[in-house]
Parts: sequence; structure tokens; C-alpha cells
Amino acid sequence: DVQLVESGGGLVQPGGSLRLSCAASGFAFSTYPMSWVRQATGKGLEWVSTINSFGWATHYAHSVQGRFTISRDNAKNFLYLQLNSLKTEDSAVYYCAKGNLDQNTVQDLLNSRNDWGQGTQVTVSS
Repeated sequence: DVQLVESGGGLVQPGGSLRLSCAASGFAFSTYPMSWVRQATGKGLEWVSTINSFGWATHYAHSVQGRFTISRDNAKNFLYLQLNSLKTEDSAVYYCAKGNLDQNTVQDLLNSRNDWGQGTQVTVSS
């Protein structure tokens, strides 16, 4: 069964950094593109970043370009997201997700709950 477990969130001041991790199991992780999405309180799902199965191709939402870095370790079945220069607008629950997503397709996750985890809370506040 697909299992995705996020960790690494917390409370940080504006300008600070965090590294989020996602432990994957129950599927052929190394053959799937992976994504990070987030959901702020009272808001819809927002696509953040995607990485291909090999890890050499990455894409980012304009709002995080230059500040966040997605990476993966296929030998360990782990997905990562490095968050730098954090802004209050980045506060959200962050989820890792199985699949090649973008802002046009992120809503499809609502019909595929098994393809994303329970999330980790990131709060950016002074």
C-alpha cells in the first residue's frame, strides 16, 4: 500500500529556512515523478514543485522559484524540499505527492487521497 510520510515542518521567522522530508514506501518510488504541494488555512491546494524520476529535471511555481529546491534519494526512497528565504505567505501544510503535477492538475489529488501524505505544518511568523 502506498505510504507517504512528511516531516521537518515547524515554526520559523521570516527569512529563515527549513528542510522537509518525505519517506515513501509501498510503490516503485524510483520510477515515479514526485511533487510537493501545499495548502494554507482556508485556501485550496497549491502546486509547489515537481521532480522527474531520475532527479535531473525540476519545475517550480513562480512564487517559490529561486527560494525552494526539490531533490530525491532513490536509494533511500526519500523526497526532500529545501525552503529558504521563507515568507509569511509560505505558511501552509506541505504534502508530498506521487505524480507529475502542476497548478492545472493539482486538484486531481482530491480524488486520489492515497497519492499524497498527511502533511507537515510550516508556520512563518515574527
